[in-house]
Amino acid sequence: MKTTLSAAALAAALALSACSHTSEPNAEVLGAATQKYLADRGDLCLGKSRWPIDVTQHDIDVGSRDARQMPALERLGLVASGVAEVDVDDEGTLHHMKVRRFDLTDAGRKFYIVHGTMNQGGKPVPAHDFCAAHLTLDKVVGWKLNGQGAQRQAVVSYTYQVEAAPWTQDSEIQQVFPVVAGVVHGAGKAQLQETFQWRDPQWVAVDQL
Repeated sequence: MKTTLSAAALAAALALSACSHTSEPNAEVLGAATQKYLADRGDLCLGKSRWPIDVTQHDIDVGSRDARQMPALERLGLVASGVAEVDVDDEGTLHHMKVRRFDLTDAGRKFYIVHGTMNQGGKPVPAHDFCAAHLTLDKVVGWKLNGQGAQRQAVVSYTYQVEAAPWTQDSEIQQVFPVVAGVVHGAGKAQLQETFQWRDPQWVAVDQL
């Protein structure tokens, strides 16, 4: 018996095959998913979303993060400081004190960019952060599969390239921002991981679901 497959049936079969192949984890498919993720979430930021930033004498005495980092940024012209007077609530007791207040300069604002969203009045609005670099995909090194069906996940290991701000090369900046220095120096060799989940017709990073 000879079976004839119509053009429409053949097209449908090919489409189904392509869709099924796309869902199969391989370096090309997961690389595309990782590229898309880094395009959206690849900014390396410092966790300084609210400005100005005040540094108290206590901060200076104990060597807090801001007390060490802000002067380094000021030396490079990214922030400027002045003296401000504030009332600090210490368990119901107000203490009036002088602080060193740091704010972004025009040069620094170039690195204060949209980084995710925040909830404001029940609505998502753009959130900003002071960012030092942007990561792009170098190559997918490997992946590990977990789960089945709609819960199928792929934990992808990859190396990356970095487009870093020029000021990240400053030796003091590298000392007071060691994580930034580590990521920048790890370009092309250090590995990062991201978890993706299959959402037909594509793999989507779990933290974007």
